[in-house]
Parts: sequence; structure tokens; C-alpha cells
Amino acid sequence: MSAPAHANGSRRAISGTGASSFWGKLLEHRTALWRAASIALFFLVWEIAGRIPISFAFPTFLETLRAFLTMLFNGAFVAAYAETLQPLVIGITISAVLGVGLGILMGLSRFAEWLVAPVFIVLQAAPMAALIPLITFVYGIGLMSKTLAVVMLALPVIALNGYKAVRNTNPSLVDMCRSFQGSWWQRIVKIILPDASPIIFAGLRLGLAAGFIGVILAELLITPTGIGDLITYHRSVADYPEMYAAVVSIILVSTLTLSALEAFEVRVLRPEKRKG
Repeated sequence: MSAPAHANGSRRAISGTGASSFWGKLLEHRTALWRAASIALFFLVWEIAGRIPISFAFPTFLETLRAFLTMLFNGAFVAAYAETLQPLVIGITISAVLGVGLGILMGLSRFAEWLVAPVFIVLQAAPMAALIPLITFVYGIGLMSKTLAVVMLALPVIALNGYKAVRNTNPSLVDMCRSFQGSWWQRIVKIILPDASPIIFAGLRLGLAAGFIGVILAELLITPTGIGDLITYHRSVADYPEMYAAVVSIILVSTLTLSALEAFEVRVLRPEKRKG
């Protein structure tokens, strides 16, 4: 009688261990589960609002999803983003190089701060939708004007974040470098830039998000090309599921790009943030 009782106790122990392991894994992924539940709830509310309907121009989620998959597989999105990403990539590259460089310069030099920072503050506060027609008037409706629209939105964000990051470097670390008789160059390379890199990289992510806004504004206000052309065309012919699908594609592409940039930062530049 003792052997079966012992076996039953072992099975209960194993079962209890398995249950605790399951709940432990579930708790580890609770953030992802909450996000998935939030997204599912949003799609459910969207579907209900489309079926009421709240507007004849507001399609249901399933109609938008069907249109999205159709445009994805028939090559409409590929052709559109081939045009949209060109000014975006060029503009973000220019903004990143100039923005990080000028931000570091403003953080290190009071004269550069006095000379350059007010320009970026004004650009960041300016209504870009009102300035884009002026860009069109000066530079036409080609690649130059779209790239400039991206730069005008992304550059101030990147530069001001870099400036604040360098200016707010931990003073204790700078004093430590001085006490060990570190040179000016060593203070910048080994103390200031590593300490400021998280905020600089956050500025790059924010600049990329602003660049997406800039390129879409340019395509909607300057000339309908790329993904802006899909939005404008389907709105004009009242294909509202396709129009919403194009808008959703912008959100997806920008979200995936920013997530990839954050993952690159964690894996390559800041491995201490990696979860064990």
C-alpha cells in the first residue's frame, strides 16, 4: 500500500511543479499579454463602431484587414513604400549626422548653444504643415522638397535631445575624469558620450518618428506619391477600407522600424539593459 501512495504523492508533486512553472511563465509574459489584450480590445471596438456605423466613411476592422491583405499581396504597398522610403532614408541620415554632431557641439560649447539652439527651438515649435507649401514654392515638388520636409521635422528633435544629453552629463563622472588628469578628448569620448548615449539614441528614435510625419505630410501636401498617393486616391474614389488600410500600414511600418531601432540599441549599444 505504501508504494502506490508514494507514487501518487510523486505525481501530485510533479503536477504541482508543472502548474507553478506554467503560472510563473505566464507572469513573466504578463506585459505582452496585456498588450495583446489591449490591441484585441481596440480591434473589437473598431469592428463594432464600423458596424453601427458611426459614419459611412468608417469601415469595419475586417473590411480594412481584407483591403490591407489585398494591397499587400498585389504589390501596391511595395511600390508605394519604394517611393516613400527614399526621401525618408535620405532625410533621416542627414538629420542623424547633423543632429548628433550639432547637439554634442551645443552641449560642449556655450557659444554654439547661444548661436544654434534658438534656431532648433523655433523649428520644433513651428507648424510644419504651414511651412511645407513654402518649401514647395522654393524647391518644387521633387525629391529635394520631400527630403527637406523630413529634415525640418527630424533634425530639431535629434539635435535638441543630443544637446540636453551632453549638457546634463553626470558632473561626478566629469570631476572624476579631471581628478585622474584626463584630457579634454578623453573626457568627451570616455565620459560624456557614453553617459549621454541613451538620451541621444532616444532622440534618434523620436527623430525617426518625426521623419515619418514629415514624409507623409510632404506626400499629402506637396504631390501625391508613394503611400500618400494611395491615401489620396482611395479617398477620392470613396474606397474607404483601402484608405484606412494605407493609414494602418504607415502605423505598422513606423512601429516596426522604431522597435527594430530600440532592439538594436539594447543588443549592440546597451547590453546591460538586456533581460537575463
